[in-house]
Amino acid sequence: MAYETEHQETQYCFPNFNSSCIKGKRSRHEYIIMYVFFSLLSAWTVFLNLLVIISISHFKKLHTPTNMIILSLAVNDLLIGLIVMPIQAIRLIETCWYFGETFCGFYLILIGLIFSASLSNLVLIAVDRYVAVCHPLLYPQKITITNMLKSICLNWLYYSAYNTSFVVNNGSFDSSHRTEVCYGKCSVMMSFSWIITDLFMSFIFPCLIMITLYSRIFYVVHQQVKVINSLMKGGKRVTESSVKRKSESKAALTLGIIVTIYLLFYIPYYICILFVNSSTTITVLAWAVCANSGVNPLIYALYYSSFKKTVKHIFTLKIFQPASFLLCIFK
Repeated sequence: MAYETEHQETQYCFPNFNSSCIKGKRSRHEYIIMYVFFSLLSAWTVFLNLLVIISISHFKKLHTPTNMIILSLAVNDLLIGLIVMPIQAIRLIETCWYFGETFCGFYLILIGLIFSASLSNLVLIAVDRYVAVCHPLLYPQKITITNMLKSICLNWLYYSAYNTSFVVNNGSFDSSHRTEVCYGKCSVMMSFSWIITDLFMSFIFPCLIMITLYSRIFYVVHQQVKVINSLMKGGKRVTESSVKRKSESKAALTLGIIVTIYLLFYIPYYICILFVNSSTTITVLAWAVCANSGVNPLIYALYYSSFKKTVKHIFTLKIFQPASFLLCIFK
């Protein structure tokens, strides 16, 4: 994987193979800058999402159904920073795939699972907020931590099976199905029917569910805020249930921001895959999707004061104190 200078002749990823791909040329400075940048981006993503995972896992007050989804989302983002970013960086910088065909197939399954599970976690957030805002009396019975963990596990299992069948059926484990690809590339040769199926299953269908649920949520939130404001202006006593509904509405809006930012990163990428042939544009948008994994923890820090408190306890090592998991972080 050593760099090559501008004066070198054409090099191949695997010089001993006749069908080897041509290795791209980069200067020493390009290598250094790109490796440093992507290493820092990966470390940033892993570090911030690790804080979210430790916070939710350690502090008992954060053990709620909604936070279980955020935990799953943080695990997704951690895997992107820990596995996807480093491997994608090597592919981009070296312009070659050095890890073999078998690992290529497993990597494609993993990357498909991670990104599919990310969107399906957003669907679970939308369902959670829909029940909390639109059917508050049913929420404690229907949306429990146990039920939410079951849903998250089923979500991961389903997309594991789906992405495995997707990669296997498109011949990523068998070089005979990829005769048009030189040795040193890792890609899927998809048929048109698989492209449409994957687009619908992994993107369009989850987006339709989220848009439908959040449209209803925002309508109900708007109505609830109007009622509460009218009561306050009339000098009437605002009941505890009204305050709780307002809190649920605020949580729905906050999580709606997270979902919106996710979609702003994902939508251009999927549109580009379908209608743009520029590999440079697709690469830039793919990295924008990955970079989103380092943005989510910042949103939690901005909108959740409890997250700020847990991070402070982690940095000051107070989590190692006896009974620190019982800390009341909502004062």
